[in-house]
Amino acid sequence: MVVVLIHLAISAVWLGSMIYSLVVVQPRVERFFPDPERREEFLLALADGNRRPVMALVGALLLTDLAVLVLRPDLRLGYGLALLPYGLAAAVFAHVTWRHWPARVFALPGELPGYQRRLRGLAWTMLALVGAAFLATLSVSVMSSK
Repeated sequence: MVVVLIHLAISAVWLGSMIYSLVVVQPRVERFFPDPERREEFLLALADGNRRPVMALVGALLLTDLAVLVLRPDLRLGYGLALLPYGLAAAVFAHVTWRHWPARVFALPGELPGYQRRLRGLAWTMLALVGAAFLATLSVSVMSSK
């Protein structure tokens, strides 16, 4: 049961941080930095150094999901189904971190709003994927404890 709790906690951290970023931080950043270039400078500073911690979180999430599949046969359906959206969210994050951000760093000022819009779309996609996986694992975990 400990690995289930660890998995759910890691998933909740990823989900909660994305919700906070999209619902609280991003709108405030836009209000505080109406100039796209200044906003971009701030966002680059904010994102600097986040790749490794997020990749570690994603790796731990996938490992704990696999551990639950091995250790808890009664939870295989929910945790097995959750691997797909978690994996897709990880792929979106990999695209963002190794393709989108490097291209964005070298973008011309007129291209920044398009990059910012695309990133918001990618972030909402990751949120939906992680949210769906979290709900699948949480619901099967709760149902099996009854």
